[in-house]
Amino acid sequence: MTFKVIVLGTGSAKPTLCRHHAAHVLNVHEQFYLIDCGEGTQLRLLECGINPMRLNGAFISHLHGDHVYGLFPLLSTLGLMGRKTPFTVYAPAPFGEVIEGHYRYFDTNLPFEIIYREVDTRKHALLYENTVMEVWSLPLRHRVPAAGYLFREKVPPLNVHKEAIDRYGLGIAQITAAKRGEDVELADGTVVPNGELTYRPYEPRAYAYCSDTLYSAKVARLVQGVDLLYHEATFATADKAVARETGHSTAAQAAKCAAQAGAGRLLLGHFSSRYKELDELLEEARAVFPATEIARELSAYDIPVKRTVEP
Repeated sequence: MTFKVIVLGTGSAKPTLCRHHAAHVLNVHEQFYLIDCGEGTQLRLLECGINPMRLNGAFISHLHGDHVYGLFPLLSTLGLMGRKTPFTVYAPAPFGEVIEGHYRYFDTNLPFEIIYREVDTRKHALLYENTVMEVWSLPLRHRVPAAGYLFREKVPPLNVHKEAIDRYGLGIAQITAAKRGEDVELADGTVVPNGELTYRPYEPRAYAYCSDTLYSAKVARLVQGVDLLYHEATFATADKAVARETGHSTAAQAAKCAAQAGAGRLLLGHFSSRYKELDELLEEARAVFPATEIARELSAYDIPVKRTVEP
């Protein structure tokens, strides 16, 4: 039951030789989702061995080029590869106008449908769900409308304790009822509460992506208990005035968000090109939230299964 993030780019607006533009891939139970798509993303996918045909869709945080310029050539390549299944893009307005204008002149005969879902950046709302996961929008504070995304695994189905099956001699129908959450009536009329029969095999996991944004106490509340938080850390504390002017966070502010959220781990990214080394940012963040890491490009960050031990 895979739940991991692959970081493709950790840079900000100005490109450097050592950092690429923003893009992540989230693998949830072998279903792949793209989060932001800066310039060069399709090349990074090749470098880390991810087949772009496996992408179910993309979640775009905002319409600044370092977060979206890579999407158009990626979609073109998917057309060349013969994709037939629709590709859904979640993004703030006016992305629909942007992509419509692009395909008026380029790639006019793509063999698959592009479905656009507008994200209201003012709301915390359910955007997408399937059998294993939900995706929620997070209102961010940037110079343009921007949304973060919370990817939350669904609560798994109930399992029945083997010991309970043996003790009560449960049949198939009774086991099925217990898995539905029902109490079970035995042959002698005794009713066994569901809580004595069942357990959840694991706890749901969650990943939050927050870029680009000023520090937000509201976001910290919305991602309470998240296992892994990716939060932009464009600047060091010494440049906090620039961070505020440009709608970005410092590493210490990212750590403050993680601490208030009770996050399991914090990944820092979206670094300004002015910083050649990132030790200063890491130290400032760890002083506030020790479980902080610098996001490394082409690295995978696994959120392991939290098994529920049978009593």
